[in-house]
Amino acid sequence: MDTNLLNNYVLKAIDAYPYELEETVENLNYALSYESNNAYALYLMGCLQAEQFEDYEKSKQYFAEVLANKMDFTKVYPMYILVLLWNEDYDEAQKLIDFAKTVKAVGKCQLFVLQAQLFECLQQPKKALRTFKKAKQMAYNNQYISFIDFEISRVKDKIKPKKKASDKKEKSTKTKKSKK
Repeated sequence: MDTNLLNNYVLKAIDAYPYELEETVENLNYALSYESNNAYALYLMGCLQAEQFEDYEKSKQYFAEVLANKMDFTKVYPMYILVLLWNEDYDEAQKLIDFAKTVKAVGKCQLFVLQAQLFECLQQPKKALRTFKKAKQMAYNNQYISFIDFEISRVKDKIKPKKKASDKKEKSTKTKKSKK
C-alpha cells in the first residue's frame, strides 16, 4: 500500500471532520481498508462514534484498538477517558488515567482536569477542587488556565450553595426590627 495514499485519505478525513461527516466516513473507510490498524483513522472513527452518534461502546472499541496497535498515540488518551466518563465507566476511567500518567508526552495537565471531572462524577467535589488546582499549576497557556479557573469556581459553587433570596429578606427584616 502506498503510504502517501493512506495519509491522503486520513488527512482528508481530518480536514472534513466534523463539518462534512459523509466525506469523513468515506475517507476513513478508504484509509481503514488500506490499513485496518491505522492509529489516526481508528482514533478519528472513535471520535466520530462518540461525538456524533453517541455510541460510546463502539467508540471505546475503536480507542482500545488504537492502544492495542500503538500505545504511544498520545492523542487518544484524553478522548478515551472522556468517553469513559460519558459512559459512566468510572473504574475503567481511573485505571486509564493512572496508566496515561506513565506515558511519555501525554498532557499531564489535561489528565488532571479529567481526574477532577471523574471526582466530580463520583460526587467528591473537594477532591475535584484540589485536583483542578494541581492541573492549574501544570498549565502553560492562559486560555487553559482561564478554563481551569472557571471549572474551579463552578465546583466551589457546588460546595457552598448560594443563599436564597428569601433568606436574605428574612435577615434584613430581622436587622430592621432589632434596630427599632
